Formats: sequence, structure tokens, C-alpha cells
Amino acid sequence: MTDPALLVRDLDETELLARVFPLLPPGEATDVGPGDDAAVVRAPDGRYVVSTDVLVEDRHFRRRWSSGYDVGRRAAVQNLADVAAMGARPTALVVSLVVPGDLPVAWVTDLARGLADATSPVGAAVVGGDLSGGDAVVVAVTVHGDLAGRRPVLRSGARAGDVVAHAGVRGRSAAGLALLDARTAVPSDGAPGASGPFAPLVAGYLRPWAPLDAGPAAADAGTTAMLDVSDGLLRDAGRLARASGVVVDLDRAALEPDVAELADAARALGSEDPEGTALAWVLSGGEDHGLLATFPAGTPLPEPFRAVGHVRALDGQGPRVTLDGHEPAVGPGWDHFGGR
Repeated sequence: MTDPALLVRDLDETELLARVFPLLPPGEATDVGPGDDAAVVRAPDGRYVVSTDVLVEDRHFRRRWSSGYDVGRRAAVQNLADVAAMGARPTALVVSLVVPGDLPVAWVTDLARGLADATSPVGAAVVGGDLSGGDAVVVAVTVHGDLAGRRPVLRSGARAGDVVAHAGVRGRSAAGLALLDARTAVPSDGAPGASGPFAPLVAGYLRPWAPLDAGPAAADAGTTAMLDVSDGLLRDAGRLARASGVVVDLDRAALEPDVAELADAARALGSEDPEGTALAWVLSGGEDHGLLATFPAGTPLPEPFRAVGHVRALDGQGPRVTLDGHEPAVGPGWDHFGGR
């Protein structure tokens, strides 16, 4: 157990890393892990999938809500989902960490535990990275994956007549964030975490889960296009529509179970239109990290994919997303710089 009074500035870099490395088990593809100038990871396919993402304190998370463990899991999951969306299995992560000197060492070791718990079940591992001091916590992750002989699944392959399907949860993270913002689900002592009936929704924001096995399963089933839903269903479906040159038409009825699940949280927040608020979370809420994919009509959908719409040919108005054939009444979702 790390002394909660021990701060990052009380240790040098070597001492801090010595507390972190033992918490990071090796992955199935790791030949050389942390401790040398570079890691060595096997790539039997001859290719590797690579993606990167970053979490910045007070933009992507707040320490008064999120423990180090929460941030470690989130940082891993959002990157692992990108690899899964290409039809690959994650193999290795490289993590760069910026920390202020007054950060408790226990927060850093908890972050390592969160990374390990998210990566170990899929056989991946943190194999190295970098450490620096700074004014706020920044976690930058680069992930690698193995296609195992599969073709990479791109966003550009959807065709008219395809079924649009989704695996994972929809809207939970946005609902959880709204509850935290309103302090509706924050313990009275202000400690990270959640309590009460909405704890699963807050957990959806603090510790999102991604259906990682569904990515390779979709590739094996013949998916024509796929991507990770990180910035909201509408925005990411729009990216798929533009890449493929099609119209993605979502089915409102298919989203009803998600709306029903979230409506009580909207009521608790005082919404005058709880179903409308819940629908906005489902359509525009980011960071659920489900997978959105298209399949040829008649293809048996692999678990846990569920049909949520279909693909239509262009009709003169350009690639876009519709809801039951009409322009959605809510905004498109998260954008880092505020543009569409």
C-alpha cells in the first residue's frame, strides 16, 4: 500500500517508475517490456495497427471525480476500442505521462493498475512510455494491434442496402457526466466515484467499457465499414457516411431501450423533456466507445451487435445521417474545437 501522503516530488523518476513497472504485467506479444530504450513486440501478421489518443486534466477528466484507476482504465479503453474498430486485437500500449509534483504517488500507481486491468483481459500490455513533470495531469497513449491476417476494416466500405449495427452502450457516458456536473451522483465528501441508483451511468463515464472482441468478430462476419463511437453516435455515423459516400439512416425505435434506460436520470436532473434529453444523450453523447458497423443485408450479426438502421444511396443532398429519414433535431456530438 502506497503512503497516501507521499507525493510525486518526493521521488525521483527512477524511484517512481520502480513503483509503476511491477504493476504492469507483460502481454502475450511482448518480447521486451519496460526498462530498456525501447520495447520489442511481436507482429506475426507482418503489419500492425496503430492509434494514439490523449487525456488532459480538466478537459477530459477531473480529479475531484476521477481516481487514478478510473483515468487509467479510460485511457486504455479509448485506445483499445480504436484497434478493435479496425478488426484487430490489441497487443501493446505505450504511455506518456505528465504529472505535477504535488500529485500523490498513490494516484499514479492506481493509474497503472487501471491500465493493467483494462489491458490484461485482451492479452495486451503497457510496454513503455515516458514521464515528465507539468502543471496538470496528461495521459497520452499509443496502442498497437494485430490483424491476424484479416483485412483492415475501414470507414469507407458501407454500401446502400447495408444494415447499420451497433455494439456496446449508448448515452451512458453523457448521462454520467451530466450527473457528475450537477453533483447528483457525487458522494457528499467529494471523493471520486458514484453512489445511488445512477452509479452505473456514472461508471459509464468514469470507467467506460468497450466490446473489444466484437471488432474482430465483425471483421470475420464480413462487415463493410466500422468505427469506434467516441464522439457521439451522430457525429461518428456522419464520419462513416462521408467516408463511404452514403446516407446512414438511424432507426428511432431501435434506440428506445437506451432512451428508456436514461430517462430517469434526465428527470432527476430536472429536465422538462426527459425522453428528449435522454435521446440527445444517446445520439450526441460521446465516450461510450461502442462500435458502429455496417453489414450486407441478410448477414447474421455477431454478438453483441444490434441493428440500429440502414444505409441508403445518396439522394442529391450529400452524405449525412438521418433519423427515420429526417434531419435529427439534436446536435451532432462532441468536437474538440467546437466546429461541425
